[in-house]
Amino acid sequence: MDTTHRWHAVSGQSVRSVAERTADLLNTLAQEDAGPAQIEEVLRAHGESEPHLSRTDLRCLHRAAAQLRHVLRASTTEQAAERLNHLLTATAHPPRLTDHGGTTHWHLHLDSHDDAPWAEWAASSAGMCLALLLSDRQRPPGGVCAAHGCARIFIDTGSGSPRRHCSRRCATRARVAAHRAAPQNSASTATASTSTSWSS
Repeated sequence: MDTTHRWHAVSGQSVRSVAERTADLLNTLAQEDAGPAQIEEVLRAHGESEPHLSRTDLRCLHRAAAQLRHVLRASTTEQAAERLNHLLTATAHPPRLTDHGGTTHWHLHLDSHDDAPWAEWAASSAGMCLALLLSDRQRPPGGVCAAHGCARIFIDTGSGSPRRHCSRRCATRARVAAHRAAPQNSASTATASTSTSWSS
């Protein structure tokens, strides 16, 4: 079993780190050609030291990703909370503190042990991260990008208005599309009004 240290607690300042890692994992797992090597690359980018994933690990991570995407597709806070409760019941173990034998800072884990399977670790830590965001902001913790043609997920760690896009690029693209569509909508409305007046 892989003995790589699983960094990042699921409370305090590290919530953002877990959120970013989770979004990157889910979006990479959604790619048809993503294999163990691509997922290992994501994990290394988020501080995991020399992760090694088997095909079984990958299959289990895909199942965990489907559960997390189900949470992030919730349209209301109540629905997201219900789905999160189900996820945590299925994946989370009693909270425990670990320093991985003195090699890291003390941090919180919800998986069964330090060498738990990758999918168990990913689902339990992501589930608690999403639960903390929901309880803190009283709104869904993320979603699917609202830009046309984009299916990437995002996790909203901001404290301002609810986020709707996975990136600034998609947000800008959506604003440009809405701006271009506005004159057409105005023209259609004017045409409809003219037609109504002629038929009166």
